[in-house]
Amino acid sequence: MNGQSGCDIKCVTSVGAPLNQRCACEVVDVFRLHESIRGAFPEFMTDPAVHAHLFSPYALFVDRAALDAMGRVAAAVFAVAGNPRYRQHVLQWAPDIATHEPGSAGGVLGLDFHLTVDGPRLIEVNTNPGGLLLNAVLLDGVRSCAPAAWTTWTTAAKARNAAVDAWLEDARQQSGYAPSRLAVVDSAPREQFLYPEFGLYADAFREHGVDCVIRAPNELWLGPDGLADAHGRIDMVYNRLTDFALEEASHTALRQAYLAGDVTMTPHPRAHALFADKRNLAVLGDPAVLGGFGVDASSAALLAQVIPPTVEVVPGNRDALWAARKNYFFKPAAGFGSRGSYRGDKLTRRTWESMTSATYIAQAFAPPSIRIVHGGQCLKADVRCFASEAGVLLFAARLYQGQTTNMRTPGGGFAAVLTTPAVIA
Repeated sequence: MNGQSGCDIKCVTSVGAPLNQRCACEVVDVFRLHESIRGAFPEFMTDPAVHAHLFSPYALFVDRAALDAMGRVAAAVFAVAGNPRYRQHVLQWAPDIATHEPGSAGGVLGLDFHLTVDGPRLIEVNTNPGGLLLNAVLLDGVRSCAPAAWTTWTTAAKARNAAVDAWLEDARQQSGYAPSRLAVVDSAPREQFLYPEFGLYADAFREHGVDCVIRAPNELWLGPDGLADAHGRIDMVYNRLTDFALEEASHTALRQAYLAGDVTMTPHPRAHALFADKRNLAVLGDPAVLGGFGVDASSAALLAQVIPPTVEVVPGNRDALWAARKNYFFKPAAGFGSRGSYRGDKLTRRTWESMTSATYIAQAFAPPSIRIVHGGQCLKADVRCFASEAGVLLFAARLYQGQTTNMRTPGGGFAAVLTTPAVIA
């Protein structure tokens, strides 16, 4: 593809960082990708006005060593979350429902990284990570600049199967048997930006022999046989809700069924408390604290290296953090989707004062990667590592402009990660 869409370098001879600065090749025909997905998955529905920038035509080039490092970080996070003293510590600030032990880790994590000159930096951990199946099908649309040198980390089929297997295995760990009927649950699902992915999941679960429906919480109730909708019993919930503790009144049936063991739920409230509360990053990144818990020194050192220094914003450090705000990114402890997050150098005094109504963390600013594409357009980039206890499922990138990731940037959106071949010893 040398020379396509303004590419004027020989991609085959370049390494990752220069490629991201210089290669303008469009490796995905986004229009054809949408058409091919609709043909293969009848339930996949996108709104051109809403999803115009869901996928990016550009790839992010990431060296294999960096991806391998991210995989080791994911494994370390899962290992630490299994440590009893770590659990006891972070559950101090968790909601009561997190004390319920359903018997599983919680399915799939999305670990978000910035690629710095010193290597990957773990910015946050998510327990209901969106985009896994969307990025899996994106791989089918990739036409690599240099197939011999740069390729996708996995295939679309492998990523799709691994994703479904991970969610179903989490349910099996909770109940001891495979589910027969599950519901993908979110508030007003058809209004969600990532609703197209729900259709992809429904199709994938059915291919694995599990009946699947997409439901809002108010379409479910708790009856004598457990959780049900209008068409029968549901024994598994794939949970896309952002009410992580199931505290809203409309989620009462889900909460009761989960606590009673009448339904398996993945991800579940305990997983969010152990992995995704952003206060946990201060613990995960402190080797002395982890060492005191009995975490092995290599895992503690790895996490300390990749997690930017993070502290909870409390009355005792507010003045110091405000004075040094340009060096920090501020995020609500229980936030999601970059909502309520602020880069310190953009923070106004008025917003700073309003933040006292919520629990915030301050994280040392780790700049995102820069991806320069056709016409010299400059995009920011991060990498999401989708992983379960079994290992990494998929790597994906997000290209954007602005303070935080979004799907509103022309040329931006979910982007394929291309990497160098694995070295076989």
